[in-house]
Amino acid sequence: MSKIKRSLQDLIKVLIVFTVCTCVFYAAIRMIHQEYERQHRYDPPDGSAVKVVSPLDSEWTDRLSIFFRLGE
Repeated sequence: MSKIKRSLQDLIKVLIVFTVCTCVFYAAIRMIHQEYERQHRYDPPDGSAVKVVSPLDSEWTDRLSIFFRLGE
């Protein structure tokens, strides 16, 4: 009976350690998420930034051929 009791105590210890570690990990992930939520990802660029996409007056066939050539 003592062996079963000792095994049960060990199992409970492992479960408690696992639960505590899981809670600490979850809290850390939430803190990191909150930190990244505060950042402004879509601020307008500073300095002499150039717009990447500018609509050109080209035919749709030219654009389609570029699409197939580049594979995008």
